[in-house]
Amino acid sequence: QVQLVESGGRLVQAGGSLRLSCAASGRTFSSYSMAWFRQAPGKEREFVAAVSISGAYTSYAVSVEGRFTISRDNAKNTLDLQMNSLKSEDTAVYYCAARFTSTGSGRMTYSRPESYADWGQGTQVTVSS
Repeated sequence: QVQLVESGGRLVQAGGSLRLSCAASGRTFSSYSMAWFRQAPGKEREFVAAVSISGAYTSYAVSVEGRFTISRDNAKNTLDLQMNSLKSEDTAVYYCAARFTSTGSGRMTYSRPESYADWGQGTQVTVSS
């Protein structure tokens, strides 16, 4: 199991930028595929972006592709989400998630929440229009 703590969420104006971070502890971070999900009030949790164990492979939801960038630093045990050109519909609680992944699946990214066993507590992002 890996422990995850998100930070960086705040109120920001539409069109602005924000960088979220997720600090991991407890296990070998480089053995975990990572992802960001988000959940808006009254809606289901949805996939935002994912990254492979090495960081070389990424995937994005259509709604954020070209605006958001996921990255990881395995030396620092951190996962980041750079969010640009924010829209009011990006308002949500953002969660980071971890999935233990064998090196044989090193290119894989996972977009379904049930693929992930470990979750952070979330950080609120509010985009005002």
